[in-house]
Amino acid sequence: MKVLLRNDVPGVGRRGDLLEVSGGYARNFLLPGGLAIVANEGSEVQAAAMRRSRDLRDAQHREAAQAQAKVLAGAVIGITARASGAGRLFGSVSAADIVAAIEAQKGVKISREHLQMEEPIKEVGSHDLQVLLFTDVETTIVVEVLAAS
Repeated sequence: MKVLLRNDVPGVGRRGDLLEVSGGYARNFLLPGGLAIVANEGSEVQAAAMRRSRDLRDAQHREAAQAQAKVLAGAVIGITARASGAGRLFGSVSAADIVAAIEAQKGVKISREHLQMEEPIKEVGSHDLQVLLFTDVETTIVVEVLAAS
């Protein structure tokens, strides 16, 4: 069955794509969820308009991400936390803590999903973190965790 995607569907396609999917997938998931419509003769024009608006929106988001990356490139973000004498934190520094510190210190508002962290920081010291702001816009920041007195 040929469908036109109305929204991005992970693993399937992006908004404005004309796709051939199985009938069951379309009838049971895509169409009831409002994620797609059945394609017809006029769908090609509608798909082109949707792709154009998607590309314009992506270009704007890419430009904003590049501006944020310039501000954050090589930035050192200081965070104080309670720690033991051995340098182990009483708790941890999470992605939400880092995002709040970035906004307070650099004035850049990002989402915690942009931080490439496998687990929260649990030790005092300097930690390099990758920040993925857009598909191909990436920068590195240094999070300096200091022991609170």
